[in-house]
This record gives sequence, C-alpha cells and structure tokens, in this order.
Amino acid sequence: MRLALFDLDGTLVDRSAAFADAVTDLVHDHAYGPEIERWLRTELADTAGREDFVRLRDVFGLDEDPGHLWRVYVDRMASAVTCRPAVLDSLARLREAGWSIGVATNGASDVQRAKVRATGLAELIDGIAASGDIDVRKPDPRLFELAAARCGTQLTAGDWMTGDNPETDIAGGTAAGLRAIWVRGRPWPEGLTARHHAVDDVTEAVDHLLAHSLE
Repeated sequence: MRLALFDLDGTLVDRSAAFADAVTDLVHDHAYGPEIERWLRTELADTAGREDFVRLRDVFGLDEDPGHLWRVYVDRMASAVTCRPAVLDSLARLREAGWSIGVATNGASDVQRAKVRATGLAELIDGIAASGDIDVRKPDPRLFELAAARCGTQLTAGDWMTGDNPETDIAGGTAAGLRAIWVRGRPWPEGLTARHHAVDDVTEAVDHLLAHSLE
C-alpha cells in the first residue's frame, strides 16, 4: 500500500481564517482589550501551545487559568476551522485507490487533533503525528517516520509528502526519503532543494498521486 503524508495547516485546512476567528471570539468572551488581542495575533500567528497562555497570563497579569484559556482556544479553533468538500472528496478517492493517508503536522497535539475531528478528516486518514506528540518538529525526519508508524507502516521509496511550507514540508520530506509536492503560496527560498512537483491546490496534488499510483 502506498503512503501519502500531508501537512495540515495551510494544506488540508485553512488555519489562517480559523485563527482570526478564534482569537476574536476568545477576546470577546473574556472582555479583553486591543492590546491583548494584538499580542495573541502576533505571538500565536504561526503556532500555538498551552505554554503561550502561561506567557499571556504573566505578561498581562491575568486572573484566568492558562489551562482554561488554552482549552477555550482549542474549542474555538475546532469550531472555526474548515476543510473544503473538494479536499475531502479528493482524499476519499485516494483511499479508494488503495493509498494509506497520514498527516504530519507541527503543532500541539490537542489542537491539531481537534481540527482533524472537527473537519471530517479523521474519517479519511489512517494516522496523525503532531510535533507535540514527541517534541520534535518538521523538518526533523522523525516526525515523518512517526506519521508513517501511526498509519501502521514505515517510510519506503515511492511514498509522498505534500505541504505548503518549503523548509518544513518539502525539504523535510525529501530529507526523510519522500517524494514531495509543494502547494504554492509561500515564497520558495533560494537554494532550497527542488520539489518533485508543484501545484496550486492540494486537490491537484491528489490528482498527481492518483496518476502516479503505479510508479
């Protein structure tokens, strides 16, 4: 069985829009001012974890328990995050074609898994490895290896990684021995290892995988 690994944020789901909505809701629910909102949007822009809310409490002298604020944030993210029906349909076609599907993502385990459950992705993937699981982040090959293990297999020649981040997803996947598909969006850094294929949308990446299923 062939293995296809995917990044989560910015590839399978729209984290940016969900993040904006989650922060707005959290700030509104707790009657925080614009200074705290700016801090959250800046400090949590790329990734968020429970420790960030400990820092939030310390910086602003808040009374709320950081663990409570983190749980609120996770719930708000799960409520706001979306995965387009076309993406879900593409993954269903990939499964029907006999592929095993995994997710390799940087981020806290609870929030990443909440996104997967909330968007319907949980029914279509065989395993997920989040950097919070083992405190190792892409591009470290160990996260890709863990994703394969969570799918009940191991990395082999001919497996693929698809993502939007050139350094973590494409260079990292290539270093782990995977073929890599870049979902365009971020600038491609000069001198970085070339990707095997590039697309404008993750659904095109699935089409490419299906076309090369017999290779």
